Amino acid sequence: MGDDVAASADREDLPGPLPGPLVGTDWLAARLGSPGLVVLDASVGAHRGSDQRIPGARPFDIDGALSDHSGPLPHTMPDADRFTGELRALGLHDADTVVVYDRVGIYSSARAWWMLRAMGFDRAAVLDGGLPAWADAGLPLESGRPAPDAAHGDFTARPRAGLIVGSGEVVAALADPRAAVLDARSRERFSGAVAEPRPGLRAGHMPGALNLPFGELQRDGRMRPAHELRAAFAALAGERERLFFSCGSGVTACVLTLGAALAGYRELAVYDGSWSEWGLPSELPVVTGAESGGPRR
Repeated sequence: MGDDVAASADREDLPGPLPGPLVGTDWLAARLGSPGLVVLDASVGAHRGSDQRIPGARPFDIDGALSDHSGPLPHTMPDADRFTGELRALGLHDADTVVVYDRVGIYSSARAWWMLRAMGFDRAAVLDGGLPAWADAGLPLESGRPAPDAAHGDFTARPRAGLIVGSGEVVAALADPRAAVLDARSRERFSGAVAEPRPGLRAGHMPGALNLPFGELQRDGRMRPAHELRAAFAALAGERERLFFSCGSGVTACVLTLGAALAGYRELAVYDGSWSEWGLPSELPVVTGAESGGPRR
């Protein structure tokens, strides 16, 4: 009986503090169903609303309610009031701990993690390997429509300046010798060798930007070790510690942000409009070919 009481007490102590911005399937499996632990499915595109999910997962709908659809850009941040309302409707409380995943591995889940941080919520982590890693480990899945949470949460967004930025801040960063701007798109898109998948956008990249395709930070669907991540960033950014991230629409830029956080960088920002904004016909400069913003000492 003493062992049963001890096990029950241990369970009540869960989920406990997060080990960092990334957790493994073992960490989540040991805590799944614990009071105060919320699991969010942040899948996008063809994977959005797929039938299978981690038991109890709630939809963090980046393609839907958790983006600002008042303008032409696809995945920009909603305002604080909208974000508060949507997260309360998911049953999230200020005191909860969140693990977010997606059905690809690590793709859009990093966007949800960074959105939460930008809105002042730090107790959030990405599930390393996402749903594929969970399924490969033989862990339980459920299907059908997720059951709505019976009660709204008390989450309140507290936006932090500088974590989500616009084109003006990126222009300034490109001219700042202490900063580096990294683009998560493929090398072909970055160089302008192929057309952008979204119609009406110019091909190429920002003058002085650096190319680090987000998949290069992963191995077998999981994030590479911290020392390898640090080496990947240092090879491009040199000793610069202020890092700005861009991609096609602000989603995979957050995979770079996650990698940089794991590597120990602290001054990080995501360009919300990313190439969906910069690539539009405008006075914002675009170049093609090889990158020109290599390491600075």
